[in-house]
Amino acid sequence: MGARIAVVDYHKGNLASVQRGLSDAGFNAVITDDAAAIRSADGIVLPGVGAFADAMATMNETGQADAIRAAVSAGAPFLGICLGLHLLFEWGDEGCPAGTRMEGLGILPGHVMRVESIDPAGNKLKVPHVGWNTVDFTQTVQIDGQAASPVPLFAGVPDHSHFYFTHSYNVVADSADDVIATTTHARPFDSAVAHGLVFGVQFHPEKSSALGLRVLSNFGTIVESFG
Repeated sequence: MGARIAVVDYHKGNLASVQRGLSDAGFNAVITDDAAAIRSADGIVLPGVGAFADAMATMNETGQADAIRAAVSAGAPFLGICLGLHLLFEWGDEGCPAGTRMEGLGILPGHVMRVESIDPAGNKLKVPHVGWNTVDFTQTVQIDGQAASPVPLFAGVPDHSHFYFTHSYNVVADSADDVIATTTHARPFDSAVAHGLVFGVQFHPEKSSALGLRVLSNFGTIVESFG
């Protein structure tokens, strides 16, 4: 049935909508908490449910974290969604005792911080950031006279498209080269990253209607091509 995509289950919530979105697009996506199955998968999706510290603790205890690192190192395409994006980076403090932090997967350099709530004019915005917002590409090419992302994850997705967000933390990537899109809530934040075949998005594609499903389908195509 083609390449196998492992949707990582770290026991924090319902992952069926991500799996269903990939399956509806014709890809072989399987929800699994088994480290061996994750390590051997052709592609990996790490969904966004729960808090940074709890998720990393579970993945460390079950061997999922090492399995993900091994699979990515071996060339398996990876997509992190919301919290799954955060976990790609070196550390975060969500869910940690005050003054402490938890190490992440460390696949990309950077960290996680709480979403800004005060804009440059001094206005206070709500946190968590919940709802539809634009995703603005930081790297573009011209396709049929329109600005488009050169990154295959966003193939067929127009610049400034709206996606659905729900989060209280966002990533701060150390390398601007890894950032492929930003979004503004009070202040701009990194909302999508790419480094080789490693991708991450702050929004929830499985909750973002047709364009979100396009992103999931694009990832499936990447796995079929490179996994």
